Amino acid sequence: MSLSNPIRHHIGLLVLIISSLMTVFLSGCNTTAGIGKDIEAAGDAIEDKAEEEKKY
Repeated sequence: MSLSNPIRHHIGLLVLIISSLMTVFLSGCNTTAGIGKDIEAAGDAIEDKAEEEKKY
């Protein structure tokens, strides 16, 4: 049984889309974790500076 060209094209396109989405979602996990660490570090730096500048 041979698949016709339009069906083969749609299957190939579907595989490409699913692969692309999986790549984005999997890399997004690491990116989100990295951004969270950066924001936490910035917050800690601001908090430390505020403690240093406190007048009371």
